[in-house]
Amino acid sequence: MVGMHTALNTTVIWFRRDLRISDNAALYHALQAGRKVHAVFVFDTDILDNLSNRTDRRVEFIWHSVAALKTALRAHGGTLHVLHGSARSLIPEFAARVGAEVVYAGRDYEPFAIARDSAVDAALRLNGRRLHLVKDQVIFELDEVLTAVGKPYHVFTPYKRAWLGKLNDFYLAAYPLERHLHHLAQHRSKQAPDAHEVTEFSSLGFHPGGLSGLKITPGAAGAEGLFNDFQQRIADYQDKRNFPAVKGPSYLSVHLRFGTISIRELARFAWLHGGAGAETWLAELIWRDFYQMLLARYPQTVTQAFQSKFNALNWPNPPGHFEAWREARTGYPIIDAAMRQLNQTGYMHNRLRMIVASFLVKDLHVDWRWGERYFAEQLIDYDLAANVGGWQWSAGIGTDAQPWFRIFNPVTQSENFDPQGKFIRRYLPELAAIADKYIHAPWKNGAASAKDYPAPIVDHALARKTTLALFRAISPPEKLAEAEAVD
Repeated sequence: MVGMHTALNTTVIWFRRDLRISDNAALYHALQAGRKVHAVFVFDTDILDNLSNRTDRRVEFIWHSVAALKTALRAHGGTLHVLHGSARSLIPEFAARVGAEVVYAGRDYEPFAIARDSAVDAALRLNGRRLHLVKDQVIFELDEVLTAVGKPYHVFTPYKRAWLGKLNDFYLAAYPLERHLHHLAQHRSKQAPDAHEVTEFSSLGFHPGGLSGLKITPGAAGAEGLFNDFQQRIADYQDKRNFPAVKGPSYLSVHLRFGTISIRELARFAWLHGGAGAETWLAELIWRDFYQMLLARYPQTVTQAFQSKFNALNWPNPPGHFEAWREARTGYPIIDAAMRQLNQTGYMHNRLRMIVASFLVKDLHVDWRWGERYFAEQLIDYDLAANVGGWQWSAGIGTDAQPWFRIFNPVTQSENFDPQGKFIRRYLPELAAIADKYIHAPWKNGAASAKDYPAPIVDHALARKTTLALFRAISPPEKLAEAEAVD
């Protein structure tokens, strides 16, 4: 392995989920190790070719963030080579073309990324080069937070306790790379472009417009703007985060997903700021580390239940139920409003993600994997680790899952977290005239009051009994009273 301070003639920084200059671990190590550093980003066709939506919001967000990164690198005399093709072949070819000895990149914990990086490293080694991966997108990874007997945690609360016990200034310190930016390979306007270099968004085979429903500014500048705003609101985070009609979240999830802001910068602020709001938000960042660690440790959970006994569940998948959920036609206002938010904007409030996931699995009796895949298609901030972890939690089959017999009541959830129905009315204008006391369950006031809105697709009380029977056949609860828990 190349030492951190070994002087090399040329290195490469391969940007992936770290589309920024500031506090970038891989960029820092590349600059430290190389006298000349070439930067590259690949729009990987091994990923893009599997996306069916040609107006995918994520691709557009990445395109604009990559453009902003390229501008930022040029301001320091460097450039960013933006390539289109399979990273498995393009990265080794690029390293050979610029004569780099080592390619640096931030470590990714998804099964696809691990396989891709292994293939890239193998191809590089054939020519005496190598891929050097460094931690960047999490505070603690893989084996850094373990139980007393050296095992990974499966329950969040003790993991969080150990995570906080290990935290100190060292793990939150920013990488001081600015002093080394003169090592960036100088941009030359007459330099012959790579055959795979792309300069137009349309050449990727996608169409712009997917971001129009979500008022979000890509790139590091957009991330910093949101973070500056959230710093003024963080004291209220604990009180407001569960209410979708108010400005409670940080809205930084997509920026964290693509690394347009450093996780260390966010965690450092929360840790030093203190207070209930900051502590609650820091816990959400710890959840993120927890899910990344679990995905790396247990990649089979992408398609299988963490609690393997639940792989035996025979999901009924009643005809039409998934389609009604997907198309916001369930007859439950909080569910349909949340799904319209997702379909129209590519974003869904975190509390609503739990409610709609529970509803799909435990009211409509649809396989959790169907919902996970749909979120993967729609969410601009889609993250495999968090999404799989969240869906398994809601289904009651994952690590640290809520007990399977705890079933969200969609009406109660609506009353608790959108009491005046402001969020519902925003996305279901056909219910705008309904009185507050009926907004959560319009059918209680008769069909005439909501003639343009469907009747409930299922009766929650009856659907709940079916769910309890399904799960009880696999995992009988220790106490019958526990099976009657309602949320």
